[in-house]
Amino acid sequence: MFELFLPRRAGAAATAPTAAAPASASGPNRWDWVLLPLVLAVLAAAGFGAMQMARPFTLGQPTAIALDAAWLPYYLLRTMLRMFMALGCSLLFAFVFASVAAKYRPAGKVLLPLLDVLQSVPILGFQAIAIAPFIALFPGNLLGVECAAIFAIFTSQAWNMAFSLYQSMRNVPAELNEAARVFCLSGWQRFWRLELPYAMPNLLWNMMMSMSGGWFFLVAAEAISVAGQDIKLPGIGAYIAVAIETENGRAIALAIAAMLAGIVLYDQLFFRPLLAWADKFRFEDTQGDTAQRSWLLDWGRRSRWLRRLTDHFWRAMRGTLGWFPSGPAAARARKNDRAASALSRCMAALAALAPLASFAAQVRHSRNAGSARSGPLARHAPRIWDAAIVLASLLAAWQLAAFVHGTVGWPEVAHVGWLGMITLLRVMVLIALASLLWVPVAVWIGLRPQWAQGVQAVAQFLAAFPVNLMFPVVVYLMVAFRLNPNIWLSPLMVFGTQWYILFNVVAGASSIPNELRLAADNLGLKGWLKWKRVFLPAVFPAYLTGAITACGGSWNASIVAEYVTWGRTTLAADGLGSYIKQMTDAGDFHRIALGIGVMCIFVMVLNRFFWNRLYRLAEDRGL
Repeated sequence: MFELFLPRRAGAAATAPTAAAPASASGPNRWDWVLLPLVLAVLAAAGFGAMQMARPFTLGQPTAIALDAAWLPYYLLRTMLRMFMALGCSLLFAFVFASVAAKYRPAGKVLLPLLDVLQSVPILGFQAIAIAPFIALFPGNLLGVECAAIFAIFTSQAWNMAFSLYQSMRNVPAELNEAARVFCLSGWQRFWRLELPYAMPNLLWNMMMSMSGGWFFLVAAEAISVAGQDIKLPGIGAYIAVAIETENGRAIALAIAAMLAGIVLYDQLFFRPLLAWADKFRFEDTQGDTAQRSWLLDWGRRSRWLRRLTDHFWRAMRGTLGWFPSGPAAARARKNDRAASALSRCMAALAALAPLASFAAQVRHSRNAGSARSGPLARHAPRIWDAAIVLASLLAAWQLAAFVHGTVGWPEVAHVGWLGMITLLRVMVLIALASLLWVPVAVWIGLRPQWAQGVQAVAQFLAAFPVNLMFPVVVYLMVAFRLNPNIWLSPLMVFGTQWYILFNVVAGASSIPNELRLAADNLGLKGWLKWKRVFLPAVFPAYLTGAITACGGSWNASIVAEYVTWGRTTLAADGLGSYIKQMTDAGDFHRIALGIGVMCIFVMVLNRFFWNRLYRLAEDRGL
């Protein structure tokens, strides 16, 4: 199907000015000299920032954060290093989680609810658990605190990417799955040849959204409180925290400008080239007018040295496809060579796969017949696994009941449950309103790539905008007009998470095959009928990924949105997030655990009985 380990598109060489250069040319050209300062600058900045992360540090030692604008480039460098390290860890986590959960149903029964729990745990909860072990792992060194901050940012990035990759792997077209079975690709080869390339466009958009999510919780990640000590790591998040404490509006404006500069930098130097490169994985034969463009990628393709380096890299990566064959190595290698070429052509000849699909059905029937003759242990293994899950759940429920009865009391549980219902109502109403607003806008943008590229950086900035930076305006307006916090603090919950819906639906609309759009136009589909039959079914799986992530993110953001402080002024709304924040300030760890536990239960029940049913609807109808 897709060729992930190819250095470039087949037609890319024809567009590069150096394509006609003789093969023997080995010296640098002018594009090599143009890119050399940029590459050296990036490497030097990364090396300098990494050296600063391993400085000596003693718990209790004050870490001064200067509000002088001259320090902002250094703070921006430190913050972006942490975020890219967390993004790399999140990507590896998404690969492992999505592969196991999508391919092994018993594991998925555990991993999906576990991810629901992890997504609903606030970043403050992860910090309380992780900070002490990381500091103990690197005593006398700042690296322990840096690892804790990277882990906190990881928890704001990983779940979105894992859900996106899982959803894409579960929605690979049936004809491509049949082709992969016919050519006997192993699980390792299937992931790299079929599943990851198919998921690549949506995954890249969710990586951008995850970077923005890291910005959103940056204040909590870089301004850490542990053992009565206040630790502020050099970075934009700590800079914002100090600006809020001192009520420094000028510093807030400078922090916003620095964030915008950072987002534009990694958009142009990282995400835009990746989106343009990944355009070859679109599920269609022709690009039409949907091709992404990147000036940096064009420069790289014109560079002689860089092209040679990438060719060597992709050659080495192609060699890894034989690491885990599904049969005898020699025969499997020959079959895989044929599979690679056949799968790359199947996009243009899906109708020709009917005989192969029939053959694959016969193969599956014979395998099923063989499995029916297997031993009783294999037949009862799913029931044994389900029983183990039920027993573990009952044990956890018994431990929770003992904790509640002996520590906080049942009246407190009822009160926290009521607060959870209030926050649930806020979340669902806000997600519904955000969906009505952004789904049509996102489809319109996704179908017009020239607009998508222009809106991309703006949407990243809005999604990354920490809600803490809005506290001065919010406090002033609510105090001046005597507004009700229970109503007017609510939009802050969805301010940073609504963009998950926008990003995912834009990615889904961008992946609609150009042939399908042309067919709809030829059939004369217009207005609501076109939306009902083409656009909405095509983006529905992507929308579900964005809505689930936005819903979980809104629960997490409630801790920030329902309890607003600016200097000595505090506004609090009734809700579970406000409760957790107040108990955190009071140092009541038992009630913090109760609040987080109730939040996890609400998110799990909502996902199990609402979002998962919509997922099954998308899968059953082949949306």
